[in-house]
Amino acid sequence: MALSIATRELDGVTILDLSGRITLGEGSVQLRDAIRELISKGVKNILIGLGEVNYIDSSGLGELVSAYTTAKNQQANVKLLNLTKKVKDVLQLTKLYTVFDIYEDEASAIASFK
Repeated sequence: MALSIATRELDGVTILDLSGRITLGEGSVQLRDAIRELISKGVKNILIGLGEVNYIDSSGLGELVSAYTTAKNQQANVKLLNLTKKVKDVLQLTKLYTVFDIYEDEASAIASFK
């Protein structure tokens, strides 16, 4: 299943709800383009919802790190929401779990940007 991205805004935070697979090729390119577009528009608070992501490969992880770095360089914030067990395991295995701000519920994630 390809990656699909739904964008919405809540309390000044742009939320990207991802579903599907973030893999080498189309999935990681879609994510990269979505993040870059938001940052180029001046969006400073980005929350990436991963609750429907059933698979992420090294390329997908690279895109998350790239999004985080690009955002930091533009004084923006990228945070993660609703990790599935698979995604959480991969982030812990790669030690990236300590890099990102990760939230279990949307309300506390939104509040963290304030």
